[in-house]
Amino acid sequence: MENVVTSLDFERLLCTTGPHEGEILRPSDKKHPHKIAWIQCVGSRQVIPGGNSYCSAVCCTYTQKQVILTKDHDAETECTIFHNDIRSYSKDFERFYQRTENLPGVRFIRSYVSIGKEIPENKNVTIRYPTTDDGVKEEEFDLVVLSVGLNPPAEVEKLADMYGIELDYHGFCKTNPVNPIETSRRGIFVSGVFQSPMDIPESVFSASGAGSQCGEFLDHQRGKLSKERIYPPEKDVSEEEPRIGVFVCHCGTNIGRVVDVPSTVEYALTLPNVVYAQEQLFSCATDSAQSIAEMIREKGLNRVVVAACSPRTLEPLFRDTLREAGINQYFFEMANIREHCSWVHSREKEDATQKAKDITRMSIARACHLEPLQEMDLPVNRTALVVGGGIAGMTCALSIANQGHEVYLLEKDTDLGGTARRIHYTLDGVDVQAYLRDLVHKVYQHPLIHVSTDAIITEATGYVGNFVTKVKSEKGGTEIKHGAAVIAVGADVYQPTEYLYGENDRVMTNLELEDRIIKGEERLINSRSLVMIQCVGCRQEDRNYCARICCNQSIKNALKLKKITPRMDIYILFRDIRTYGFAEDYYREASNNDVKFIRYEPHDKPQVEAVEEDGQRILRITATDLILGRKLSIDADYLALAAAVIPPVGNREISQFFKVSLGPDGFFQEAHVKLRPVEFGTEGVYLCGLAHYPKHIPEAINQAYGAASRALTLLSHDTVTVSGSVCEVGEKKCMGCGACISACTYGAIEFRKTREGKKAVVNPVLCKGDGLCNAKCPTGAIFLKHFTDEDLLSQIDAAVGDV
Repeated sequence: MENVVTSLDFERLLCTTGPHEGEILRPSDKKHPHKIAWIQCVGSRQVIPGGNSYCSAVCCTYTQKQVILTKDHDAETECTIFHNDIRSYSKDFERFYQRTENLPGVRFIRSYVSIGKEIPENKNVTIRYPTTDDGVKEEEFDLVVLSVGLNPPAEVEKLADMYGIELDYHGFCKTNPVNPIETSRRGIFVSGVFQSPMDIPESVFSASGAGSQCGEFLDHQRGKLSKERIYPPEKDVSEEEPRIGVFVCHCGTNIGRVVDVPSTVEYALTLPNVVYAQEQLFSCATDSAQSIAEMIREKGLNRVVVAACSPRTLEPLFRDTLREAGINQYFFEMANIREHCSWVHSREKEDATQKAKDITRMSIARACHLEPLQEMDLPVNRTALVVGGGIAGMTCALSIANQGHEVYLLEKDTDLGGTARRIHYTLDGVDVQAYLRDLVHKVYQHPLIHVSTDAIITEATGYVGNFVTKVKSEKGGTEIKHGAAVIAVGADVYQPTEYLYGENDRVMTNLELEDRIIKGEERLINSRSLVMIQCVGCRQEDRNYCARICCNQSIKNALKLKKITPRMDIYILFRDIRTYGFAEDYYREASNNDVKFIRYEPHDKPQVEAVEEDGQRILRITATDLILGRKLSIDADYLALAAAVIPPVGNREISQFFKVSLGPDGFFQEAHVKLRPVEFGTEGVYLCGLAHYPKHIPEAINQAYGAASRALTLLSHDTVTVSGSVCEVGEKKCMGCGACISACTYGAIEFRKTREGKKAVVNPVLCKGDGLCNAKCPTGAIFLKHFTDEDLLSQIDAAVGDV
């Protein structure tokens, strides 16, 4: 069937570099499809011999992305997603799912389907699917997209033989259950999807983590092969007339499918001081950066404007390109025509193109006034501080210490271990308490790790490479000087207020159930029935996220109970079972062991009441069975609630101490979800574990090693370079009012006595260049280099012209 394509084929159709330059056209007749269906779990979650039984983990979310992009191309397109469970389990994925679901003309249909036939007259494809109300339906679509899963590499067995590593029964790399980066052969490490199916952020921090473990393994050889990077001498062009080069990026489909890039390039060439302009497919690509450097040298450019994405993402790369070409990096200006233009005006292509030209014109005007600035090299204190002594914090501390750096490990509780102290076994059978005891022993035995328990941070000051943190602990008051900090404060468990929790001793959380199982509580073990309710305290208005670990926890406990008491009736009431990756096999095992799964909708949650029948106290759980289309009453001896993982109440205080951000759900917010998943916007501060978002133990370990790797990138240097874009005070204009001092949250400004009285002075080392003091100064005495009034007013003039 010509009009059945894979999701990768469809991805190419969406791309401006694809076969139709970003237009979505059917293979059969090159017409725009107006009704498209996606079929989920193709090649995954299979129960056929030789099929992939695992969940590929990424398909639900990439399908949602494709639907959103399709609607951006044509708002009238009807999009239907045929699915089983929707597995939006990662950070912000639940909101992304809701955003997709709420788009007009989008349907999510939970059903197993089969492709019916191709209609000869128009080449449309029919899909047959059962419904709960109307029996089997057959519906016609212009185009069908198969959401294909992830397979191990094609020649994986040859690869495994070559390197002497073992594979698991799915054909992926066999790893250590408590260290997913470690293969079966010492000195060979694994990252990314070859560990198991995972999304981009997990791949990125597992890659950083593999780097850290390589660093531990090769620590005895550290520094013996490193070479200092040498830049060409910087040419002084400050007195020259501006010669501006403009480079306009397509950014794949992100800009090119909305903005007329060639037209923007032509327009840039008409503007004053522009001597060269060109378009680039991806300006951030290595060959594109080399092209920019070559053009600087060849055309004698002394200013560069790149019209592309946010400077937050790639400005350092382009500044480095200018250094490679021999001019000051602060002669670079970035015009954001993606986030500020193509992404927000995707349906207004002509207006978006005009706006892109306007933004580019403003950046060119500003570039004319840019001045060369010099950055400062500061010494780095090569000690690390890790805040939080759970599995992630301890793993991170050990990795840093194993590479020769002193580490101070702070834990707010009396004992190390965090949430893991309440977990006894994992889904794949790891003895968590034995592992935890070994980890704690390693931490306390390591000569470079200094542990403080019952620790409370009272103050944190300083800057990248040179922080000072004051702590009260069982050792008394201490002042810790360190170059980097890792936030690994963990998370808490929601205390339910629903389903009779706290009112009836037979209602408990999953963690409390696990504790009772491990203690062999006779009344529980010998009970006849137990019900579990999922999504308690999350996936709702006040906590609009999936807590990620709960489905595995419930299935783990259900299998444990079935092994002990096979006759026990166990029911799991769920919204979506999110056993992504290899955990899918355990979901199937539970079902095969007669664990009964009953789905409920959020508007019709289960009801629980305590009743007494024939002198026996029982819990009666009432829920609607969506398959049977009727209410069910289940009499249970016990009820276990899959309580959400929630951020600790102390997160806000920690965020203020270290000047880092929290996300909308109260977890710490990384600098960039894909490019910098273990870093904050504040330099020198890193992130791992449950502090970032709920995750399983192997995932927390992956991220802990990733955070260690990023921290070591800083700590392994003697110096760190800080920005030249800092504030400065014109002493003659300063009247010593102190408005700037009160505005600065970094403590970078102080008074200094002069002959003319007290005057404000800026410590450039502490200054972060946020410009708040500029706005507060009543006399205009303080200014921010690289963002002067002249720079900004030139942009405004360019925007409004003669109006």
